[in-house]
Amino acid sequence: MGSDPTRVMVAVNDSTIKGYPHPSISSKRAFEWTLEKIVRSNTSDFKILLIHVQVVDEDGFDEVDSVYASPEDFRDLRESNKAKGLHLLEFFVKKCHEIGVGCEAWIKKGDPKDVICQEVIRVRPDFLVLGSRGLGRFQKVFVGTVSAFCVKHAECPVITIKRNADETPSDPADD
Repeated sequence: MGSDPTRVMVAVNDSTIKGYPHPSISSKRAFEWTLEKIVRSNTSDFKILLIHVQVVDEDGFDEVDSVYASPEDFRDLRESNKAKGLHLLEFFVKKCHEIGVGCEAWIKKGDPKDVICQEVIRVRPDFLVLGSRGLGRFQKVFVGTVSAFCVKHAECPVITIKRNADETPSDPADD
């Protein structure tokens, strides 16, 4: 009489550090913490649900220094953004498969804090794990935090994992 695996949603995002096309420091730390402290060797008892939310700029352009001369340029840009999100999820899915824990991964577009809370309602995970940059009060006013919003509004238990002090970049708002 087997029970369903515990479903752990982990929100992941890419790094904000220029020239650093990898998972953000805090989301990678939250994912690794989940595997080390929650899943451990009980891989069949858990299912990791990976969500990546791509933020759409107000004007729809992330590449402000680029020149767009044809319709193909815009198509290429859309495909490039989608590829970035897929590459990010591939990193985490590969790690799950390496240790033998089941997973699902998907990409949504929008405001991360709102989309993550909507996906919690839709998917009904047992709990949500988010990375946190560990910003101070002053920095939070200007930058805002997805994790603080989700702690207050997500309809499931939420665990936030701060990045290690030695992983903090020179600008703490970077990740």
